[in-house]
Amino acid sequence: MSTFTIFLALIVIVAFLLVVVIMVQNPKGGGLSSSFGGSGGQQMGGVKKTTDFLDKSTWTLATVLLVLILLSNVAIMDSRGVTESRIINENTPAAQQEQPAQTTPAETNTTEDAE
Repeated sequence: MSTFTIFLALIVIVAFLLVVVIMVQNPKGGGLSSSFGGSGGQQMGGVKKTTDFLDKSTWTLATVLLVLILLSNVAIMDSRGVTESRIINENTPAAQQEQPAQTTPAETNTTEDAE
């Protein structure tokens, strides 16, 4: 497995987790925390902490996703540089052998005059 493939798998996993965490939240202040306490909010001890956890996990997953994308970009650039240099080195001798020798117009005129 290449480094880019590993980064790609991690990006997909983090993106899925980010979607799940965002879908659990409710933009109007309800979401998972409202199902525990109803409208009172203070009836259950972990309601405030649930909202804080979801908020922090959203920001953490978004940051991790951004870092993984940047690192995968660096990984793919490193692999392209190595591949290009190998291709150039392998094709250089073959390209030199296939090209016929070029003659200048002055050389062709002198050989026709000599006959």
